[in-house]
Amino acid sequence: SSSTILVFTLGGSHPVIGFTLDPQLGEFVLTHPNMRVPKRGTYYSVNEGNSWLWDASIRHYIDKIKRGEGETKKRYSSRYVGSMVGDVHRTLLYGGIFGNPGDVKHRNGKLRLVYECSPMSFLVEQAGGGSCTSDGGSVLEVVPESVHQRSTCWLGSIEDVEELRSYLIPEETN
Repeated sequence: SSSTILVFTLGGSHPVIGFTLDPQLGEFVLTHPNMRVPKRGTYYSVNEGNSWLWDASIRHYIDKIKRGEGETKKRYSSRYVGSMVGDVHRTLLYGGIFGNPGDVKHRNGKLRLVYECSPMSFLVEQAGGGSCTSDGGSVLEVVPESVHQRSTCWLGSIEDVEELRSYLIPEETN
């Protein structure tokens, strides 16, 4: 079955809140009063269709978690539906990591910074998760240069994002 869910936060110390549409009432009902991303997940969501074009550090990270050779020593399962909203919603509820990596054809990925990457990163971080760009920097610290600017984006469970970041940033600069 499916449902329509509205998720939002006011930022600051306010929680991430989820409302589910009750079609019989015609109203949104509070169903998730304090959404929290689990600290660690077992899913990854990324379009692997062009994975051979990714930076080696990202390919290495994804290969490690797929084989159960990451920090948790558990094999991660791929859960990718091709919709950022759907994939991030699952990540909010169950943890793991969602990615929009760049590749040699699209260095800055395919998602838009202002109305895709930043808002979703804000929600996930407010819910206790993390986010970063493919260079390891903060998505929320990227200053947009244009409305439709593209950006790489990784977000999800804080420990999964930090593990990815360790692959992206050489140890001597950490």
